[in-house]
Amino acid sequence: MAVVFSNPMLKSNGDPIAFQIQSNLRLIVAGGDGTASWLLGVVSDLKLSHPPPIATVPLGTGNNLPFSFGWGKKNPTTDQEAVKSFLGQVKKAREMNIDSWHIIMRMRAPQEGPCEPIAPLELPHSLHAFHRVSGSDSLNMEGYHTYRGGFWNYFSMGMDAQVSYEFHSERKRNPEKFKNQLTNQSTYAKLGLKQGWFAASLTHPSSRNIAQLAKVRIMKRPGGQWEELKIPRSIRSIVCLNLPSFSGGLNPWGTPGTRKVQDRDLTAPFVDDGLIEVVGFRDAWHGLVLLAPNGHGTRLAQAHRIRFEFHKGAAEHTFMRIDGEPWKQPLPKDDDTVVVEISHLRQVTMLASDPCKSKSVNDPSSPMCCSNHDDDERNSLEDEDEWEEGRKKFGAADTFKFPDEVDVAHLS
Repeated sequence: MAVVFSNPMLKSNGDPIAFQIQSNLRLIVAGGDGTASWLLGVVSDLKLSHPPPIATVPLGTGNNLPFSFGWGKKNPTTDQEAVKSFLGQVKKAREMNIDSWHIIMRMRAPQEGPCEPIAPLELPHSLHAFHRVSGSDSLNMEGYHTYRGGFWNYFSMGMDAQVSYEFHSERKRNPEKFKNQLTNQSTYAKLGLKQGWFAASLTHPSSRNIAQLAKVRIMKRPGGQWEELKIPRSIRSIVCLNLPSFSGGLNPWGTPGTRKVQDRDLTAPFVDDGLIEVVGFRDAWHGLVLLAPNGHGTRLAQAHRIRFEFHKGAAEHTFMRIDGEPWKQPLPKDDDTVVVEISHLRQVTMLASDPCKSKSVNDPSSPMCCSNHDDDERNSLEDEDEWEEGRKKFGAADTFKFPDEVDVAHLS
């Protein structure tokens, strides 16, 4: 694929199908959310002028990415007619741009012992969500280890990520017990009960509320000021959501009413507006509200950037998850520092089929499509020329870049 896109000699030498391939190529990824996100990163790494759009076959447990773009959330059948029907849908599908979000994590290096603060298997290695910055990288700081990565759907922290981590660990230990989607979902629910997600547990210190673990700051608009986000002490899980699908098709943000929009400067959850929705949950019972019409979690904020500054000695660790891939994250002790920051950068192209849950800010049929964001400011962020100069590495994929004006010194 890279040869077709990057070698113009194919067309100039008279290759009859080179142009057609470049113009009409569409990719299909079969797997869960982690697999789909991995492929998005691979395509981004190729740095193509017009990367091919991607359709997703829901073969995972949650299938949030496929569901967001109209491809369903149940594992499909594989008979000949079903495959033909799916390929026909892919052919007719429309392209839709979605925001990509990037993470930088910095933590103090230990004075003694191994230089790697996190065991490699603790990180979502298949997704390459975090990749250690090299010693020569401009982001590297003496005395600190810096990691970076990105996601397209969500980042979450707290009890929901802990249950997901236990599920993935159990599946790794006993893969023969995870044969189909229904069994997987049943096991997931049982682990939620066991881990105390339905009721606060005194035996699980990592189930502390988010406010105990970290101070949260947000920047609402590009170029704005950082401000502290007050997290209610009842919130034990926080989700930074880009797409309208979480935990198997639920929409934690919903669509805020007119009064909410006016009072709190909120908008509908568009997937290409440069904003990420920040939602909190008290427990799994709170999450069940999403099953009701117009149900939603605790809407905390919409932001262009969000930063978590972890309190020293609050807990030994917490759990984090991006696009279905969880890990156990050590937290600071004594004079240690752990900071995680999420920021918007660019966009990727997905294929959407009806009924598509995702809404574009540029789609006239979308609710509240007239955003109050400054169009010129948003367009300047997406101007390719402005990104080409002074770019620095920002993520595990080479595509994760950020401009010189982004100050990362505060992470020290």
